[in-house]
Amino acid sequence: MDESLEKVVAQATDNAVSWITLDRPHALNALTLEQRERLIGLLADASASPGVRAVVLTGRGRGFCAGADLKGAPGGGERVAGDVARTLERGAQRLVTAVLDCEKPVLAAVNGTAAGLGCHLALACDLVLAAEEASFAEVFVRRGLVPDGGGAYLLPRLVGPQRAKELMFFGDRLPASEAERLGLVNRVVPADTLERTAREWAGRLAAGPTRALALTKRLVNSSLDGDRAAALAAEAWAQEINMATRDAREGVASFAERRKPGFEGR
Repeated sequence: MDESLEKVVAQATDNAVSWITLDRPHALNALTLEQRERLIGLLADASASPGVRAVVLTGRGRGFCAGADLKGAPGGGERVAGDVARTLERGAQRLVTAVLDCEKPVLAAVNGTAAGLGCHLALACDLVLAAEEASFAEVFVRRGLVPDGGGAYLLPRLVGPQRAKELMFFGDRLPASEAERLGLVNRVVPADTLERTAREWAGRLAAGPTRALALTKRLVNSSLDGDRAAALAAEAWAQEINMATRDAREGVASFAERRKPGFEGR
């Protein structure tokens, strides 16, 4: 069985879309430390690359991502105060932050089980498509653990504190249809149309004004953490920055000339 990093965390760029596929189906695409680091690196590369204008994150098999694979994690020895916090900061939190801070829109195409860190990985994405068979689970409470990977930050912002506590306190499996009803998922589609729908959505994102989308993403994400004055100031500066881009000039010109804009991502 090919367990090389390039195989189990595969990447391909197609029409300015970086497709990142978790391909370790026998483990429901649970992430080892090395696989997590590669995923973080691929998101950073997509963020910085002018040739990438959108990202799709998906999986193969019955799982999207079952969280962290602890089998190969280093263990044993005496635990020093601060070790656990340091491990989370350098690991799960860095992964979720890599999605949130990616300058390109990130679309999750959730093909199956998204549990634990895998659930938070999906929910950190800007848009979430889910196959009808997909499910989401806050499994931490079942193990006597506190949610990690930014879960207590992400969930209340998506569904409110009461729903977030319900999901985290009970750890029940949430079917895709219910996740859509709660607002965790943008759209639920049949499994055989998930990739096609993801390609359509990603194509639209990749054809859009890339810098404007990046600034919009930052505005929306930061608006949930600051006050009104800070949000309005950020909006003003985002407009200032964006109006210097080619795409902004093209957008205004195409409107005046009554034609479809041709955005270049610059």
